[in-house]
Amino acid sequence: MSDRLNVLFITADQWRGDCLSALKHPAVKTPHLDALAADGVLFANHFANAVPCAPSRASLHTGLYLQNHRACTNGTPLDARHTNWALEARKIDYDPVLIGYTDTANDPRELQDDSPWVKTYEGPLPGIRPLAMMGTWPGPWADDLADKGYPLPDDLRQTYGLREDGPDYEHGRSRPRPLIYPLKDNDTTYQIEKCMEYMGAAKDPFIMHLSLLRPHPPWVASEPYASMYDPAVLPAYVRAPNVEIEGAQHPWLQHQLANRLYRAPDNDKKQRRMKAVYYGLMSEVDAALGRLFAFLKESGLYDKTLIIFTSDHGEQMGDHWLIGKCGYFDGSYHIPLIIRDPRADQTRGTRISAFTENVDIMPTMLSAIGAPVPPHCDGAKLDPFLETARTPATWRTEAHWEFDFRDPTDETAEQSLGLTLHQCTMNIIRSEKYKYVHFTGLPPLFFDLEKDPGELTNRATDPAYMSLVLEYAQKMLSWRMMHDEATLTHVTLTDDGPLARESARY
Repeated sequence: MSDRLNVLFITADQWRGDCLSALKHPAVKTPHLDALAADGVLFANHFANAVPCAPSRASLHTGLYLQNHRACTNGTPLDARHTNWALEARKIDYDPVLIGYTDTANDPRELQDDSPWVKTYEGPLPGIRPLAMMGTWPGPWADDLADKGYPLPDDLRQTYGLREDGPDYEHGRSRPRPLIYPLKDNDTTYQIEKCMEYMGAAKDPFIMHLSLLRPHPPWVASEPYASMYDPAVLPAYVRAPNVEIEGAQHPWLQHQLANRLYRAPDNDKKQRRMKAVYYGLMSEVDAALGRLFAFLKESGLYDKTLIIFTSDHGEQMGDHWLIGKCGYFDGSYHIPLIIRDPRADQTRGTRISAFTENVDIMPTMLSAIGAPVPPHCDGAKLDPFLETARTPATWRTEAHWEFDFRDPTDETAEQSLGLTLHQCTMNIIRSEKYKYVHFTGLPPLFFDLEKDPGELTNRATDPAYMSLVLEYAQKMLSWRMMHDEATLTHVTLTDDGPLARESARY
């Protein structure tokens, strides 16, 4: 597939992979994404390669595992020597543009001391041209609100969560308090309208990265989505009977549950309110994307545009008594992926069960626009699934991810767990049946996902599982060895000059 296409690359931040009605979620309704899946390909076992936002997006944009790009945390600079899909697209005369954010901490060695990007991890991905840069700071959206006469908080970072006055659901209100800004003027609507404005005026084939904040916190929605889901009748949590039993699973989990930033609220009504609004924000994003897809069809762009919808990571939302994204549980890493390729007539409406990962997005986009895929990419093109829906014989049989829980500004994890800064890391390999979690300096974990899909019982020391634990530890080692940094490993210098021989990852 090498025809010159438009590309609409959409990320919705912190979207769990099970939260699509096309996948039979018991509550969340996503009719427009369901329709996109029916007209494209739905990847049901798609996983992020890291959390939180910046490390995950570094993998998404560079096609590299965390072990190679080394942007370990929010704020760790992405080394300028790494290329990305935007830089590669520029080489063949595309103009990659951004509405939203890429959470890229830029390499300070490439910046002047007075550059604004030295003081934030929410810089732009190298090679991308921001049209409406939004992240923690709402920037142009806040300006738009001010122009329309809306009130703004003194700290503009609070704009995303500015709620109506009065008590909230856990204090007696019948439904969660909504955002003060109406749907027609909120942040998601603003970004969708800017996206349509740009695409409608574009003269040349475009690559648009639409990076939506929602359903990321703060979990505050405009009406009618603040009230769409009743907090009292939501699906149950997946977790042990209490925090103490949950934490007994592993020292890292006990440490994490002691951190108030990751501990689910003790007030069940508050947790239910957060979950209801989380679902509401998903349905709001779905409706907004429905408008965007309708615009593409009405403007004649739909059948000229590759559409990719995914997320950077998931959300615990009370499961295992955690909120946010962290650790090794599927809830933090299983994310949606839908791709609609206008040329792929033979695979419309198919569902892929093979394991795919965010490192596969960059090779797939570059292949679609006819750009060479850098040979050191850790991911692989998803073309075989889009063209025939068949899984290549050599395709991966597990998903892989990493979590680096170091904090250069805080030694709490090191002191609590008896680790060094560089030992604050874990690697995960997850197959259809089993999951193995390897820590640096802490005991491993092993889950039998067929018998224990909730990941509640650690089998790492169970004699009946010893051979499997060894097998998966070996798989983990082989995976890391196969994906050691590989920028020049396919090149050799000879009497005739440099010679190169590339090899597929799978």
